[in-house]
Amino acid sequence: MIPAWYLRMNQRERLLAVSVAGIVFLLINLWIWSALFGMAAKAHAAFSARRTARAEQIIYLKEYKTWANREKWLEKTQPVSKGEVDASTLLDQVKQVASKHAILLENPAIGLGDATSTHQSVFASVETKCAWPPLVHFLYDMQRPEAFIVFENANLIIDSSDPTIMRGKFKIAKWFAPHRGK
Repeated sequence: MIPAWYLRMNQRERLLAVSVAGIVFLLINLWIWSALFGMAAKAHAAFSARRTARAEQIIYLKEYKTWANREKWLEKTQPVSKGEVDASTLLDQVKQVASKHAILLENPAIGLGDATSTHQSVFASVETKCAWPPLVHFLYDMQRPEAFIVFENANLIIDSSDPTIMRGKFKIAKWFAPHRGK
């Protein structure tokens, strides 16, 4: 039953052959087990990702009517851009609200903003100098959902010469309905 080549080996060669066979067996087992654990980890990650995606889908389905109503509201109420004149109109609105709250505007600038699939925009950049309470009222009066005016960038610092005065740099944008081609 024992192969002839094994019988021809001395005790030391037999021990070495068994040791090498054992090490090869262990290495093959380690490789197989690591591959199995790797596949199990990938399967667990894929299952977790699908479970998360499914939870998001359930939320989207539950909120579908809300988002459909919001889309209808946007199509109905979001203004249509008239071009570059909208930027100067926005700057006039900013000046009007700023004068209402006695806010000093410095370095006004206007420009065309981004045009994405959800909106087109124009912007007005201004620097302000005023006390904190009027600035809060200015920020509140400028942003209303029906106005489609957003502060894309706002930097506030305390004036170094007077700690009761705030200096602000704002990029204020007005969002218009996206250009819909026929």
